[in-house]
Amino acid sequence: MTETESSLVPDPAADDVLRGEAERCLRALAGEHARLREDQWTAIRALVVERKRALVVQRTGWGKSAVYFVATRLLRGRGAGPTVIVSPLLALMRNQIDAADRAGIHARTINSANTEDWERVYAEVEAGAVDVLLVSPERLNNPDFRDQVLPKLAAGAGLIVVDEAHCISDWGHDFRPDYRRLGTLLAELPPGIPVLATTATANARVTHDVAEQLATAGAGETLVLRGSLERESLRLAVVRLPVAEQRLTWLADRLGELPGSGIVYTLTVAAAHDVAGLLRDRGYEVAAYSGQTDPAERLQAEQDLLGNKLKALVATSALGMGFDKPDLGFIVHVGAPQSPVAYYQQIGRAGRGVERAEVILLPGTEDRDIWAYFAGLAFPPEQIVRATLAELGETPLSTGALEPRVDLSRGRLEMMLKVLDVDGAVRRVRGGWVATGREWGYDRDRYARVAAERGREQQAMLDYIATDGCRMEFLRRRLDDPEAVRCGRCDNCTERHWPEDVSDQGAARTRERLRRPGVEVTPRRMWPTGMKELGFSGRIPAAVTAEAGRALGRLTDIGWGNRLRQMFAEGEPDGPVPDEVFDAMVKVLSAWDWAERPAGVVGVGSRTRPRLVGDLGRRIAQIGRLPYLGELAVQGPPVARQHNSAQRLRSVSESLVLPDEVRVAVADLGGPVLLVDDRIDSGWTMTVAARLLREAGAPAVLPLVLAVVN
Repeated sequence: MTETESSLVPDPAADDVLRGEAERCLRALAGEHARLREDQWTAIRALVVERKRALVVQRTGWGKSAVYFVATRLLRGRGAGPTVIVSPLLALMRNQIDAADRAGIHARTINSANTEDWERVYAEVEAGAVDVLLVSPERLNNPDFRDQVLPKLAAGAGLIVVDEAHCISDWGHDFRPDYRRLGTLLAELPPGIPVLATTATANARVTHDVAEQLATAGAGETLVLRGSLERESLRLAVVRLPVAEQRLTWLADRLGELPGSGIVYTLTVAAAHDVAGLLRDRGYEVAAYSGQTDPAERLQAEQDLLGNKLKALVATSALGMGFDKPDLGFIVHVGAPQSPVAYYQQIGRAGRGVERAEVILLPGTEDRDIWAYFAGLAFPPEQIVRATLAELGETPLSTGALEPRVDLSRGRLEMMLKVLDVDGAVRRVRGGWVATGREWGYDRDRYARVAAERGREQQAMLDYIATDGCRMEFLRRRLDDPEAVRCGRCDNCTERHWPEDVSDQGAARTRERLRRPGVEVTPRRMWPTGMKELGFSGRIPAAVTAEAGRALGRLTDIGWGNRLRQMFAEGEPDGPVPDEVFDAMVKVLSAWDWAERPAGVVGVGSRTRPRLVGDLGRRIAQIGRLPYLGELAVQGPPVARQHNSAQRLRSVSESLVLPDEVRVAVADLGGPVLLVDDRIDSGWTMTVAARLLREAGAPAVLPLVLAVVN
């Protein structure tokens, strides 16, 4: 009998010794009263004794991290190499490092926020001084890390952990292409290195998909440990109010009644800032938090919430998987996530160490518009993918260099390339991407099934909002929890619903805040890469740039965004600017602290809304007692909407012209030009228009638009 075979034969005495050691490790990690759950022990034994691959699907707060930290201590004590944890979010990494330190486990991390530490961390790993190395999934496809660091790291690892493993599956609610690199990593692992995947949010389809990906050739069947998703501390409720003004007033009126500190989730970055500003106006200590927040500010916000210095963190889903505060007393959603699975994950942050936590959803009529926007980020059509592959060869092309050749937004282009990389059709190298020459098939049926599943999830979220049944049971059934039963605690079970009334005074203050017009628009400063043939390269000269401009609002705003989205909705007819919108634009102008008052107004010609733009420009000129100098013209046939900066700049530069009569009027004006358009999307129309006006003699160009798209 080989050593490996003998280790698989049950030895009760050895198991008792090992379990005792595991219990002591757990108490060092979680406190003297902590005891291993049976499934925790089963997973630990499978990893340490049998060196298996395991998938643990358990609710938030169950103790999944305890499994890999205890297994790490046991494996390290038996001479194994360090544990490598692939973890998706910086906040989660920070929590995990703190937890490891409490158990005497030396943990380090490699992520985008600590590049200056990488060499020192690598040296510590080489010296055997690191017990746990946390790696962001994006590192897995960094060429230097993938080719030089990862092979040695994987070969010498004692345990590989995939945290938030639902991200591996494109059936999951938070699929991330970078995670798909793990399939290649796991397939190339030497025999005998155990693997643990963990998640709190995987239905039966996602569980099966992830288990299959773990069971690579020779690894054997994946051990799946799936438990009940019941959360006894959570009190779920839905408060349905018809308009944003009422929803935010309700939140501001009742935030002080909610226990302890908590999280207010929003669907967009703009909404996070809007809600945080409104709550601060009402006297609450809150902070906004999103993927766009400066890393140092994010860390400070996390620490302030952990220290109960904040009543709430107003956050996007950037905080969804990445925060551990056991005494979190409430979760409020201003707007519904796209699926019950995503919703369950986010509310799972609350009530882990308290007997009761309030979970309240304030759905909005605009939620579906936001869902539709994110649905538009799905995998591109085959012809675009094929066109991208045709552009790639043996010479690396960066994402920026591909943009002029492929009409996709930067984020969507990068996502597509990562998927193609996993599929073996392209490879990321130093300097960009190259084609591998391997045959590749467009899996149209699978992409269609994934899109259909997203639609079903959105409908299920609407069903959750409308249900008169148990809300926790509803969520658990959507996650295929076989033990799902009525909770007896939610608003429907108890028939105790939150009152829907809002105070008149609060509503007035909210209305004033939401209707407060004006958003600063930062001009473009750099030309896109790959545009040298058009004469655009590097920094845009200051002599042809616009000044900082103003917009009435963002389309993603909770306040003016709702009204502006109606105006720009597909199929909405062109017409004069509505009076209430124009009055708000006048307020934007009156609050504008420009260095020099504009001397004239110029419009930007529009194919889609010529009456709207023309009317806005002329009325602005009239009320400001300024001359209306005319419009920049759009020449050539209409083109399909461009989705990235390079494509948009090429189109605008070829179609936008300054008529001679406007050029002469600008030259004779001798003062700044107020440049009026309906909205700013990529920003290149305003950039090219400002360049034309500055070259015609305008000393300054002041952009003014109704809406900013983002």
